[in-house]
Amino acid sequence: MSKPRHKISFSQKRPVLTVVIIELLLLLAVAAAGTYATLQELSYTAPVLISFIPIALMLVVYFTVKQKWSYLGFKSLGSIPAGNWIYYAPLLLVLITISLKGFRAISVSEVLFFIFFTLLVGFVEESIYRGLILKTLLAKGVKTAVITSTILFSITHVLNALSGQDTAQTILQVVYALLLGAVLALLMVKNDNIIPLILFHFVHNLIQFVGNDNSSAFIGYDLFILGVLAVQTVWLALSFKKTSVSSRLNQAS
Repeated sequence: MSKPRHKISFSQKRPVLTVVIIELLLLLAVAAAGTYATLQELSYTAPVLISFIPIALMLVVYFTVKQKWSYLGFKSLGSIPAGNWIYYAPLLLVLITISLKGFRAISVSEVLFFIFFTLLVGFVEESIYRGLILKTLLAKGVKTAVITSTILFSITHVLNALSGQDTAQTILQVVYALLLGAVLALLMVKNDNIIPLILFHFVHNLIQFVGNDNSSAFIGYDLFILGVLAVQTVWLALSFKKTSVSSRLNQAS
């Protein structure tokens, strides 16, 4: 009696097409929400709320029905090897640096709203870019998965930043999104745990929303952060080479 064949999913058969569909659907949802918010003269957070709330609900249902939570990195923090926590240290430095810009005076209700808003963004974006897209593209290799997910993450954020922004700020935004996307993707590959990435994304955005608005006055902070992320990217990339060399030596012995 022959064994039943394992059914190959569409994402396994067509990983690139799957990623293209995911990205296009996300951009379409955000663009449609943005158009509606503009026509209705809603607040600047409305497009994200209108598009991301239903997306978040669909992701929760999909992850639950398909039992994808663990596969996509939703695991206990204890699953991260003790020696690998050091690779998150530069992200903590980034959070401390953006906090040094100071905070503006806002009400408690605004703080609570921004907590919900940034947690929503962190969950949706990490689930899509470091979860669905990265995991799907790993079939094409780690380099392809990391580079592609990073570029798509950057494109999405740059499109959001183009309106009413000068050239210098746009270039800064491009480099920042690329470096941050690369760091988060490499951390996901290294530790296979998405929880620290969602927490970082959440706290990072929350600090920016409740922080001082005059970003041009803090260009030095931004350049320092870019330097930290660049070093972290190289550090993480080299750590994979060291792991590969160590495994080869162990096999040889």
